[in-house]
Amino acid sequence: MYLFPEILIIVKGGGDLGTGVAWRLHKAGFPVAITELAQPLVVRRTVAFASAVYDGECAVEGVTAWRAESIHDARTLIDDEMIPVLVDPQCNARAELQPTILIDAIMAKKNTGTHITDAPFVMALGPGLAPQRDCHCVVETQRGHNLGRVWWHRAAEENTGVPGEIGGKSAERVLRAPSDGTVTAKKRIGDVVTQNQVLAQVDGVDVRAPFDGVLRGLVHDGLFVTRGLKIGDVDPRAQREHCFTVSDKALAIGGGALEAALEWLKIHRG
Repeated sequence: MYLFPEILIIVKGGGDLGTGVAWRLHKAGFPVAITELAQPLVVRRTVAFASAVYDGECAVEGVTAWRAESIHDARTLIDDEMIPVLVDPQCNARAELQPTILIDAIMAKKNTGTHITDAPFVMALGPGLAPQRDCHCVVETQRGHNLGRVWWHRAAEENTGVPGEIGGKSAERVLRAPSDGTVTAKKRIGDVVTQNQVLAQVDGVDVRAPFDGVLRGLVHDGLFVTRGLKIGDVDPRAQREHCFTVSDKALAIGGGALEAALEWLKIHRG
């Protein structure tokens, strides 16, 4: 049973960080729904509820999200204590579902259409939205001492453009499209890979492993991508199980979102 059945939360964006937020809130007893693009460009697909758009369902550490074809489907899934994923780039479902809490987890580094009036309580992840202007609070997404902290009166740290360091690797662990074109996977997420091995192709142009490790993420096969877009990443720690569990970063951000939701409820429930 939900602990807070009357407090519906909509999460805009079901990537790995949005999934960490949705996962933690659902585990804590909140009903959660996710809105997504028709073709999500999510990289860490094995731990992203956005994958339900392609596959119909996506299970992450005991929590399952299902693609919902309508608001009626979404309500049924919520009643069954599952997470619906609606293809709804503009989050139009908000008008019918009437969430108490809305979370912008799009990670666009800018405001793509979220307003502080979209729900009684609105929060955002990372830079791009300002507390008390676009939302009520933001959760810090920058790795370091403040990761997962809730900011009520200041913005999150600016995007550095440099991926966080994992196993001594930073920017070099990210796979980027060498050209515009369609992605063809040559390896699967979780595969052990060796330096210079072909992991995917974009319109026939090889995308190779920068070093030995595990393929931790790769966008969905057949997607059209543009030159320079992040399409995958390699983890030098070579721990295959990390590809199928919520990351430390997503857990920290999810914890911040849970803290913010409970603090807001404490204040507004008196």
